Amino acid sequence: MSKRPVRALIVSLGLVAVVAASTLLIGAASAGQDRAVFLQSYIWRNPNPAFGGMSAIDFADDGVNFVAVSDRTTIWRGQMRRDAQGRITEIVTSGPTKLHDRRGNPLGLLSGDSEGVALAPDGSVFVSFEGVPRVSLYTKDDGPGKLLPRPLAFKTMPLNGALESLAIDAHGALYTMPERSGGKTTPFPVWRYSDGQWTHPFSIPRDGDWLPTGADFGPDGRFYLLERDFWGLLGFRSRVQVFDISGDRISGGEVLFQTTVGMHDNLEGLSVWRDDSGAIRLTMVSDDNFSIFQRTEIVEYRISH
Repeated sequence: MSKRPVRALIVSLGLVAVVAASTLLIGAASAGQDRAVFLQSYIWRNPNPAFGGMSAIDFADDGVNFVAVSDRTTIWRGQMRRDAQGRITEIVTSGPTKLHDRRGNPLGLLSGDSEGVALAPDGSVFVSFEGVPRVSLYTKDDGPGKLLPRPLAFKTMPLNGALESLAIDAHGALYTMPERSGGKTTPFPVWRYSDGQWTHPFSIPRDGDWLPTGADFGPDGRFYLLERDFWGLLGFRSRVQVFDISGDRISGGEVLFQTTVGMHDNLEGLSVWRDDSGAIRLTMVSDDNFSIFQRTEIVEYRISH
């Protein structure tokens, strides 16, 4: 081996050591005031070559049956099997099922980039897309998508910064927002779909580099927002805020937990539900970007009172 590859190897190993040490130091600075208690990190594996890129998840009310969406335009349904303490022991899935456009054609990479999912009470799903910003309804997973109206604001959203999150409230109204607001001091506009039309009732203030990646309404009727902060080679920080929505007003913004860099992978999807003890749980899924350096991680927190 020549000296140049040796030097390169030494530099690479040194960089890895610095990154690891930095992660440990940052991890040691964790705040202790979080209202959400960490429960579990479960690595979700599946041999299917289409598995990966999980960008959204939504549970039925039981915390067992779920639907998940990959950003490669596939939808997965399954069950999370748990032990007596409520910890995940196994994930069983059906699928994947390829998503289609309104004409019944399979979605491609340009027309796809499915990022958000909201499970309706009848089992149908709404999916939000980032590539061409829009929301579609799927009454059947393998059927054509019914395209919801597209306001002009959707058509002007930035590339790779559009409709990352999607949530449905108890009245059937949909809420979505772009991942990027256009500036570090520009609020994130929240769009609501109700009675056949989109409105922009309010915005959520932006906090530095925190970007929204997932959202859900909890069994308490409150709006939960998952956000991430990317730190390059060090990885990601994650946090969840909770808000109260009343008509065209939003209030609150309490941070339930905020992780240190590298504690979890690239968390993008959020589902909020109530467990058998009556506690509210936050279940999140990470997007591994189909990379060998990342993982599909299911992370759960319980809200303490």
